Amino acid sequence: MLIQPYLFFEGRCEEALAFYSKAAGAQIEMLMRYKDSPEPPPPGMVPPGSENKVMHCSFRIGDTVLMGSDGNCTGKPTFGGFCLSLTAPDAAAAERLFKALADGGRVEMPLGKTFFSPAFGMLSDRFGVGWMVIVDS
Repeated sequence: MLIQPYLFFEGRCEEALAFYSKAAGAQIEMLMRYKDSPEPPPPGMVPPGSENKVMHCSFRIGDTVLMGSDGNCTGKPTFGGFCLSLTAPDAAAAERLFKALADGGRVEMPLGKTFFSPAFGMLSDRFGVGWMVIVDS
């Protein structure tokens, strides 16, 4: 059994992919636009003018494959009730990743030493996705 995060960016998927590529080295493994679908979407599912938006994608960060799309293209992604936990190999890498992911976002807990990690911090990125960056102790 496999569980993978699926993120709905509400019209900002390509922007998110570019951001995660730069911030965390994400690599796009697959991307399909609504216009490229072998079957048309059900009526009312895709707003008019969204043919070039991302219907589905998968991208890899480290050993993890995440999936995503532009969803209903509302322009206002909302993420709540979860965080993506990103394990960095050392404090220097954690600092670099934390700073890059926090660019344009909000720091919830600054990166620092804790009783359980030499470097741990929490943030919400510019899309509202929650991240916990940690170095295993």
